[in-house]
Amino acid sequence: MEVDPGASCKTVRYPQEDQIYVVLKGSATAVYDSAPVALATEDFLYLPATLPHGLRNISAAPVTVVVMGYRTAGFAPAVMPPHPLKDNIANVPLELVGSHPSSTHYRLLLGDSSQTRDRIDIGSVVTSLFLMEIDAGGTNFPHHHPREEEIYLVLDGKGEQVAGSGKDGVAGRYSAGVGDAYYYRANATVGYYSAPKVTSRILCIRSWQPGLQPGSRPK
Repeated sequence: MEVDPGASCKTVRYPQEDQIYVVLKGSATAVYDSAPVALATEDFLYLPATLPHGLRNISAAPVTVVVMGYRTAGFAPAVMPPHPLKDNIANVPLELVGSHPSSTHYRLLLGDSSQTRDRIDIGSVVTSLFLMEIDAGGTNFPHHHPREEEIYLVLDGKGEQVAGSGKDGVAGRYSAGVGDAYYYRANATVGYYSAPKVTSRILCIRSWQPGLQPGSRPK
């Protein structure tokens, strides 16, 4: 979403949808239950279901914001936080995760309420919002998530995005550059190879695919 200087988005309220704002460029003021929350480039903000919220751009330049919405029907409702849950990507330390290659570094931004590793852990639909920084020539090797869907958005760099039909299917490699986004259903093959001499930064979000969350019966 891009909001022009002096423009605004009306305040809305979604009874069964959590949202997350990530500011890609510019600055703005979020309306958080009528209270103003200043947002700068690469800030991220969690907006729980039922909360009235909106966005105003009082700066002299456009602001670009990724808005992610996740339906909460069938999930335990999130606890309403006592204050806005906001931070900046740069404040979250880079780290290695599990068995992933050492050429891929993660900033763990937001996870669900069962987690303790992320900067913000709340809610039940989104399992992980994170930023990957992949070294030149490095990789986030192809892998699968049996019950979760995922989106990759390339912020910087270029390389090849891996997309395949599943654990036993064929995994293709496709050219990917700044602004490209890829959606992966549950159990699809997902991965990324950064181009030589180019470091890539990728914003990723993973969530339970509807009907596959814990306690549900896969169809």
